[in-house]
Amino acid sequence: MRMVFHAHFKKRYQKLRPLQKHIDEKLLLFGKNPFDPILNNHSLQGKFLGYRSINITGDYRAIFRLLDDDTALFVEVDTHGNLYK
Repeated sequence: MRMVFHAHFKKRYQKLRPLQKHIDEKLLLFGKNPFDPILNNHSLQGKFLGYRSINITGDYRAIFRLLDDDTALFVEVDTHGNLYK
């Protein structure tokens, strides 16, 4: 799976220095198998209708949408509470 990163995602990533290793590991896994059970890849509703989410850590999530069958656009990474409030 090819991954593209929105400017907002890149900005949030830079601010999350302590978590960058976890983010990188999960994105690497996503690139190999987007539906690996560890990622808990699932569709979203409400304000994120049409987007999907994967788990980064117990509380952090990365939100993306599929641009086509082989490309994902990652738009946000933050805590579950901040994303879904």
